[in-house]
Parts: sequence; C-alpha cells; structure tokens
Amino acid sequence: MAIQDIYPTALRLLGREVLVVGAGPVAARRAKTLLDAGARVTVVAPEASDQVRELNDAGLLTWVPRTYQSSDLEKVWFVQTATGNKTVDAQVSADAEERRIWSVNASDHEASAAWTPAVAMVEDIKIAVNAGGDPRRAMAVRDAVATALETGSLPIRRHRHRDGALGNVALVGGGPGHPGLITVRGRLLLAQADVVVADRLGPRELLNELHADVQVIEVGKTPGHHPVPQEDINAILVEHAQQGSRVVRLKGGDPYVLGRGGEEAQYCRDHGIPVEVVPGVTSAISVPAAAGIPVTHRGVATGFSVVTGHQELCEVPARPDHTVVLLMGVAKLKESMVALLTSGMPAETPVAIVERGYAPDQRVTIGTVVSIAAQAEAAGVQNPAVIVVGDVVRLSPLAPSNLKITRQSTSH
Repeated sequence: MAIQDIYPTALRLLGREVLVVGAGPVAARRAKTLLDAGARVTVVAPEASDQVRELNDAGLLTWVPRTYQSSDLEKVWFVQTATGNKTVDAQVSADAEERRIWSVNASDHEASAAWTPAVAMVEDIKIAVNAGGDPRRAMAVRDAVATALETGSLPIRRHRHRDGALGNVALVGGGPGHPGLITVRGRLLLAQADVVVADRLGPRELLNELHADVQVIEVGKTPGHHPVPQEDINAILVEHAQQGSRVVRLKGGDPYVLGRGGEEAQYCRDHGIPVEVVPGVTSAISVPAAAGIPVTHRGVATGFSVVTGHQELCEVPARPDHTVVLLMGVAKLKESMVALLTSGMPAETPVAIVERGYAPDQRVTIGTVVSIAAQAEAAGVQNPAVIVVGDVVRLSPLAPSNLKITRQSTSH
C-alpha cells in the first residue's frame, strides 16, 4: 500500500461500538485513544495487561477473557487488532474485510485496511500524521508540528466562530520587550487572538506577525499620561469578548506585578467573561539582569523590594544588602534618593539606572545614592527605565572599578 493510496479522514466514534483484539501494551494504548474519542470499547483477549484490567475494573471498557471469534464483529463499526500474533491479526483483518468493517492490523501495516496516524492535540486542533507506515517518522513530524503550533509559529487562529458563542480574555505578560522573552503559552494565545489590546511596552515586534484582520487596540500609557483610562480598557476587554472574540491583553512585564492585571481580571469575571492570566518576566528582575545585575546574590543581597514611588521607600530596609528596585521612578529620582538617605541608606550605596532594557539602544548609568540624580539629569535619562539600589550593582560588568565588589562571602 502506497501513501498516495490513503484517503485522509477522521472517524467520529462517539457512542459507537469498537472492537480491540488483544490486551497487551499496544492494544491498551489504542483502547485508551478510542475511549478518548468516545467509543464504546470491547477488548477480546485470553489475558490482559494491567492497563486493560484497570480500565475494565473502572467500567470504562468491557474485557472478554477468551480468544477471538468472528462473531465478535457483529454490530462493530471499527476494529483494532494488536495481539502480537500475526496469524490471529490476519484472521481478524480478513473477517473485518469480508464484513466491510474498517480495521487496523498492528502486525502488518501493508495488509491493514486503515492506518493509525501519530496524533497530538494543541488546543482544539488535532494533528494526525501518516508517514508511509513508518511510525517513528510520523511521530517526529507530529511533534514538530505540535511544537510549531504551541509556539505560535503556525497559523492557529480560528476564522470561523460559533454564532452566539462567548469569547474570552487572556492577560498575557509579554516580558520586558524582547520578543524572545514572552512565554510559550503567551505566544500561543497571541497567535489565536482576534483582538489584541496592547501596551506601549512589551514585545511590540510580535504585533507585526499578526494576521491583517486581527484588530490591534493601542492603550499604552506613559508616566502621567493615560490617553485610555483604565476603566475604558476594562470595558474594551469585556465588549469584544461579549462579541465572541478571543481577546489578548498584551502587557509589558507581568500582569500581576504593578500592571493592574488584577483589576482587569476581576472586571472580566464580574461580567461573566472567562479570563486566563499568563505570567510574564517582570522588568523588575529582567531589566537589571540585562545589565548584569542580579537582584539577589549569595553573600551580597538575600532579598529585594519593588516599589514605584519615593513615598514607599521609607518602608523598605535601608541597607545595601537589601536590593531596592524602583519602577517608573525617573521623574522623582532626586526625591527617592533623599528618602533613602533619610531612612539610613549609606551615601556610597551604588545605584544603576537601566534604560530600555534588552533593546538595541539599552543604556546603563551607574553612580551612588548621592550622585545618581545629577548623573541622570546630565545624561538625559528617560523612561522606560528601571532603577536598582544596593550592593548588587557592584556585580555588574559595567560598574566602574571604584564600585566593584572587593569581597564575597562563600558561606551559605
């Protein structure tokens, strides 16, 4: 049988009688797949593997503990034979052929009336691959296609919507902006989206890969300037989901780290909209890392705090061994440093400002608590930027020699 002689189709076996002859590991796998398809499965075999016995004991299939009889094919829609005995398998296939019942012969694919493809499910897409009777080749191709779908590399978006069906919302953390730092789940949901509600930050390059009929709604904010108020953003998410669309709220960083994702999720749930939250790589950790700064390091810092304004700085530990990460803090940088000094932070504590983390024009400015404000003003530092305060700044390869770590503990 040549591959061109195969007519690809899909069987709907829900509620239909199916026979599996044999009860070893191969037969058990086939029986499980048939059960997943909703078939009513009967297994005929003198002995059964533990998997088949468990399915029988659970009432999921019927095991008949005897050898195969041709009468077993009565009222059967489909047959899978996998006894390991070529003679028995051939007899089952011949009986099925005589009765015009489609059958799969696991012992001899060339003589089989039907082939079982390598199958995978990605969302509501079922992938089935036949490869000329070579199961390992089929599995390799199946896995490659499944991976491409899961990572959004293939067009997975649905184009036909069910009338009256409710859509959903996914709050996707896009990370610090580099397209490679979004999660696999986030990338998949973006590829499925009908509507994308996008922030100014995040992986903007991925928007260029969307299909032309995907609606992109820009709601980006800058410090002190919110052209689309949060209440309007919440309403946009619900409105489009109620129209049956798959909506992705593409956010920079993580939706639940100073991203107002909790408010958006609650608003959707209050209006009966299914919502999924996909974590992202928060800029509070990733942007310092782009400059070679770990927010914690053995012997240097064992904890860190993330704040967004100078008012909160009086509540965090004012010690060089406790890292302070300031988000959206450029405008109030001078006031923030004064607040830290007032709380007891040593004046010589190093500070780094990382602008446009992971972008080609990323820039890092390093100074101390008493010098950084003047340095930032002279350099024209602007948002988006992350400010890091603490001895961990000394670990950056960009730190000047006078700020480098001079000792490191080896204790745990």
